[in-house]
Amino acid sequence: MDSKCPVWAPPVLAIQFLTRIPVPGTARLSPAQISAGLVQAVGWFPLVGAAIGAITAAVALAADTLWPTLVAVLIALVVEAWLTGAFHEDAVADFCDAFGGGWTGDDVRRIMKDSRIGSYGSVGLILAIGLRLALMLAVVESMTPLPAFLTLVASACFGRLLVVVLMASVAPAPQGEGLAKDIGSGVGLQVLILAVTTAIPGMTGFALLEPISLLAATVAAGAFILWFRVLLVRRIGGSTGDCLGFSAYAGQLILLLAAVAA
Repeated sequence: MDSKCPVWAPPVLAIQFLTRIPVPGTARLSPAQISAGLVQAVGWFPLVGAAIGAITAAVALAADTLWPTLVAVLIALVVEAWLTGAFHEDAVADFCDAFGGGWTGDDVRRIMKDSRIGSYGSVGLILAIGLRLALMLAVVESMTPLPAFLTLVASACFGRLLVVVLMASVAPAPQGEGLAKDIGSGVGLQVLILAVTTAIPGMTGFALLEPISLLAATVAAGAFILWFRVLLVRRIGGSTGDCLGFSAYAGQLILLLAAVAA
């Protein structure tokens, strides 16, 4: 059976991977085509992230015309959690539980695989969502609708771009599994270039609006990746799917922090 992936498959697989949106066509692909397509699909993550951010931003801004801004942003986060299946939030909780409570590499990996959530995961998730809520609230309250929309879209796009950068920078953990193990080893310069290209639609508006904030976010993200790489290699020998999901959430927070800084 042909293992060459159709040109339309990677973006469709990226939507399927990052959201709950039903997409047709993938059932016709062979396992070999899906495996090859998923590697290329990683390069489409920023564009899918931008689309998710656009929905979140549109809901927040529309709801802000009817309810107080805090309520509007909470509604937007609820819609986004439904849209994505709280994909990255689950990774944040698992990462915080594992790296907060695990002493050895085996402990960290075991806790990350555990579906239960502990105190580190609970606190980490509450603080992460709380910080994002506060930052989104500041964006919607302090900016006019178009700049606020572009900022929220850019944050979602930037977070998914950070996932691709991490995958290209850190090898999968030896005993890891999931996206980082099955696909991460195939993500190199070509996929990274594709990711930067697909990030352009989601980042251009914010870059024109707030070039200094984008520069600050890029520098901060670079420092985060360097620190995170050392942490992952030292503790578990590489990255896992939960580590990638945590980096996506961190990327969103980094750009929002830069956007609302005085």
